[in-house]
Amino acid sequence: MEQAVRKVLIALTGKGYEAYIVGGAVRDLLLHQVPHDYDITTSAHPEEIRAVADEQGWRVVDIQGAQFGIIAILVDSVVVETATFRGESYGTDSHRPEKIWYATTLQEDVSRRDFTVNALAMDVSGTIYDYVGGCKDIRKKRLAAVGDPVRRFQEDALRLFRVCRFTGQLDFLPTKDVLAAMPRAFSRVEGLSLARVVAEIDKLMVTPYVAKGLDVLVRSGLGDCCCRKKKSGVYTLVPILPELAHLPHTPQSRPFHAFDAWFHTLAAVAHTPPELTVRYAALFHDVAKGLPGIRGVHQGRLTDYGHDEKGAAIAAQILTRWEKPEAWVCRVAWLVKTHMKFHYFANTGMGDVDKWLRKEAQQGPFHRTGDLTEAVGQATQLAIGDVLACSGSSDTNGTASFGEYMQLLAGQMPVHTKDLHYDRRIPEQCGILTGACLQVLLQRVQNKNLKNDPEILAKAAGKWLQRQRGAYDNDDESKQ
Repeated sequence: MEQAVRKVLIALTGKGYEAYIVGGAVRDLLLHQVPHDYDITTSAHPEEIRAVADEQGWRVVDIQGAQFGIIAILVDSVVVETATFRGESYGTDSHRPEKIWYATTLQEDVSRRDFTVNALAMDVSGTIYDYVGGCKDIRKKRLAAVGDPVRRFQEDALRLFRVCRFTGQLDFLPTKDVLAAMPRAFSRVEGLSLARVVAEIDKLMVTPYVAKGLDVLVRSGLGDCCCRKKKSGVYTLVPILPELAHLPHTPQSRPFHAFDAWFHTLAAVAHTPPELTVRYAALFHDVAKGLPGIRGVHQGRLTDYGHDEKGAAIAAQILTRWEKPEAWVCRVAWLVKTHMKFHYFANTGMGDVDKWLRKEAQQGPFHRTGDLTEAVGQATQLAIGDVLACSGSSDTNGTASFGEYMQLLAGQMPVHTKDLHYDRRIPEQCGILTGACLQVLLQRVQNKNLKNDPEILAKAAGKWLQRQRGAYDNDDESKQ
């Protein structure tokens, strides 16, 4: 147990209050995992919590949550959230309780929580308090609601997305009751903010068992729902992920693909590093497969020519309406668009990689060489995940080594004049013509006609400047 948390428990119980660790920290400790954070629940009211903190010389760093009975205390540089036992009831809001009141017992407090595995409590001595069967559900690796799941989801619709996240995080399977109850609360999803929904999906995307959580999100129909965003005081509905709904019903040709489009997508995501950019690229890399205008048949085989370009457009559309940063959206879309090109280069040994990199440096969504190099590395990770997801083959050495080769080449390809290794001799020579000179030098280095070396660049700049002056003198003579 975190020592700062232990000190708070001891201080509160020393004053005669009940105090327990509650929620995910207890669950993680029972799973022999290190908790990411700790929450304390106590019989002490907010003003009593503050009094204990003052007596111990601890600073209260946030009292905004006091209306919900939550006081944040800074103990040994650790912020410990301490909340009063409470009950709550919900109204029209799809996430926030309408009424909150102080409860008198721990049992009443944990009974309002979402899932049994998150409704466990532990005192300072390590004794576990389980009023809802959470310990059994941990042993069974089962995600069950506290009480009636329909009521839990109707109260707070964000819990629907937490089902998906905890499935991916814990590798626990939702119970049949939970899965059956989810659609009965879908109408409440329209009252959730876009930011909260996207935050939950982002958390899911980096979980260890992301494929299982995504499968719940899509197959349950939750991804087909809409949430909302507010602009200029007006709410508008935002579709969440309906673009994925067709994938579980989209077959693919054997022997190139052992699975349908959805299982292949899940496997590709699972075989990429837990990083948002690459995982979202993996999620959307085949999103256009099976769509009209993309799905075809050639010599008896199913085809999806152009699914990379179309998929990139769909990915950009989804992430833009999610209000993700433009540069990040462009990177994910670029990875989706590029994934077939990468396979072509890696598997056929054909194509001009230098020419392609030069084109990307000149026309792609990159600002510096580092951006291009990073993107090529991410494309390699996506390609490896894609290969592993096709047939379960573990032979990705060729893909990985080709990716390393492409990264090496990308690192030598300047994207911006700031990537040129020039020194002060060029601006000293060229003065106001420096910008124009550097643009010429950049193109020559990109074309492999000039080495990116300070001495070579300086000499080339001098020759360019002489030609410019000569052209100016000739033009001046012709006018005379």
